[in-house]
Amino acid sequence: MAASTSPLLMRILAASVSVSNRAATIIRDIMKKGELGIVEKGKNDFQTEADREAQRCIVASLHRQFPKVLIQGEESLDPAESIADDLIETEQSPEVLKQTCPPNLLNVKDEDIVIWVDPVDGTAEYTQALATNKPGNTGVAVYPPTSLLDHVTVLIGVSVNGIATGGVIHQPYYNYKAGPDAKLGRCIWGMVGLGAFGFERQTPPEGLNIITTTRSHSNRAVTEAVESCQPTEVVRVGGAGHKVLLLIEGKAHAYVFASKGCKKWDTCAPEAVLHAVGGRLTDLLGKPIPYGANVKFPNASGVLATVANHDWYVSQIPDDIREMFVPEREQAPPPPAL
Repeated sequence: MAASTSPLLMRILAASVSVSNRAATIIRDIMKKGELGIVEKGKNDFQTEADREAQRCIVASLHRQFPKVLIQGEESLDPAESIADDLIETEQSPEVLKQTCPPNLLNVKDEDIVIWVDPVDGTAEYTQALATNKPGNTGVAVYPPTSLLDHVTVLIGVSVNGIATGGVIHQPYYNYKAGPDAKLGRCIWGMVGLGAFGFERQTPPEGLNIITTTRSHSNRAVTEAVESCQPTEVVRVGGAGHKVLLLIEGKAHAYVFASKGCKKWDTCAPEAVLHAVGGRLTDLLGKPIPYGANVKFPNASGVLATVANHDWYVSQIPDDIREMFVPEREQAPPPPAL
């Protein structure tokens, strides 16, 4: 189907896939230069030039094509900043456009949609993975032989009427272990009611209970919540996008995070992709996470994602952990100006 005749939601998702490819190139190019321009926003919370430049590219590109759609990005950038034309991506992925939009999403309007952007999910791992040659050599960064690069993703989530509906998870460094000349990157995308694409679905091993959680933001509550779910193995990795990829590729059964540290741009895209293949992502209490225009950005009730048996995992969370969180509700819109 041509872009001009495709439903709005398909066009947004197609544009998101294309611009995620562009953002991934930006992320790799900045790593190669070896100058990340790191800014520490808070404890274990970093921003790099890759975050800033990738967000400029994503937000400006999507805004140019869909000027009436609200876009929420993780990074705070100067709204008056002029964006160079060479950062604007105008393509829309034909692989997305050839799919048939689910009937219930055919007539979605601009005002129904919010796009949630995390330009570099796993920034801490991105900064830790940087490796440069020793002084006296070229000083050019090389791709380091570390699994931390797998943690880095570009996330673009699309909500409709507050529900995570479409998502893009792009891994810029996928296949990096194949060597310096390997083709890097892959784009996983999905839509609820349509399915998910760009990966091979695997089911987690039977008889085990592998749980993934944070590697850099742990505390007593996080540890207690994980242990209450009776794991046979705990996999501590960075990035919400990466954790959900572990679920859909059969490397983990559940993602448990008893913390208020995650934000809407961290979970919208992963939730949509996970839901598209039959999994679930909710808060720690089993309640839906709202993604509408008037929500607060933090996921104040934690995150719980599973490929199966979601209610069982919810039931295992101890009362003392539950009492730390309250179900999140979307804020009422502000009253009209008088």
